[in-house]
Amino acid sequence: MISVLGIGENGLDGLTPKAQDILNHADVLVGGERHLRFAPAFQGETLDWSGGIDATLDAMGDKLHLNIVVLASGDPLYFGVAKNIIARFGAARVQVLPVPGAVSLTCAAMGWSQADVHVVTVHGRGQGRGQGRALESLNLYLTPGARLVVLSKDADTPAQTAKLLTAQGYGQSVIWVLEHLGGPKEDRMQGIAANWAHPAEADLNTLAIELIGDDTAQPLSRLAGLPDEAYEHDGQLTKRATRAVTLSSLAPLPGELLWDFGAGAASISIEWMRTHPSCHAVAIEHDTVRAARIHTNAKNLGVPKLTIEESENLAALDKLSGAPDAIFIGGGLALDLVEAAWDRLKPGGRLVVNAVTDKSRKILKTLRKKYGGDLMTITIEGKLPITQYKTEKKT
Repeated sequence: MISVLGIGENGLDGLTPKAQDILNHADVLVGGERHLRFAPAFQGETLDWSGGIDATLDAMGDKLHLNIVVLASGDPLYFGVAKNIIARFGAARVQVLPVPGAVSLTCAAMGWSQADVHVVTVHGRGQGRGQGRALESLNLYLTPGARLVVLSKDADTPAQTAKLLTAQGYGQSVIWVLEHLGGPKEDRMQGIAANWAHPAEADLNTLAIELIGDDTAQPLSRLAGLPDEAYEHDGQLTKRATRAVTLSSLAPLPGELLWDFGAGAASISIEWMRTHPSCHAVAIEHDTVRAARIHTNAKNLGVPKLTIEESENLAALDKLSGAPDAIFIGGGLALDLVEAAWDRLKPGGRLVVNAVTDKSRKILKTLRKKYGGDLMTITIEGKLPITQYKTEKKT
């Protein structure tokens, strides 16, 4: 077995007798430098993560005939390395023994129910698709009265968070910084976001935040159909009512991937990702200025992990890997694009296309003859009618 032992700020004293016995019989000890310092008396081989997760997992794979023990913070399956280890070696070969992690310790210190808080991590690499975690992920959770637990990146995170909250109209929010939870150096400080003045101290800290909005705060629903004013755009924007219908047709589910061709302001991609933290999207946009604007919109609306592919629609297919669960074509509709994208769509995936011109409507009729599906006309007072085509790829 590979044993992954959760360890807290109280070090080996916090291990259960079973975990301590496993550690005593280890041949190889794996962990970060901070974790390995908790076991200075260990006489076997040590591996740290300095060479990267994949390289360290490769080294572990060469030693599976030995007793391998991995030390990891708190609950190693909660934004922890145990997920990577199980993905590489299989659950049958890995046992995980957790201890209370930063979230449970923070909630205990604050007297908050874990079920009533939103947990946001801005620490470490993103899991799965995307480019990691950014502070702007907080924007997704900004609602007056909400409580957040934020897993910090470093000592600068509290001040950066206070600045972000103030800029978004949540300057009166109360921030608590909890350092070295569960250990002898445990400490806390608190303040108001708008006048945050605490100096950066420990890199190992967690934030507890009670959100209080002022008159400038603009809380946004997680449901489809955000106000058009929520986006920076040059007119290339799927308007609010049409966007709500389009998202309902695309029907995002947790963990799914969307390809959004002719993204414009990327409102479809952004609202797809806002439905669930595990949803991801690729916004394909050939215009450099619009692509930069998409990046701004994604950060402002709490989905900074949105992937932006600056490319012509058809050329993007040579750059995209994998298979999407859904495809939306809002701009640059062409029959060859649909046919090529359709071949990449997962079985059971959805294809949705919106059309305004007579030329593009003719393409939709051709698509329905070839792939089946439904046409729907959306008429909004004062706007040009939009024809929407939707079909599903059968297994």
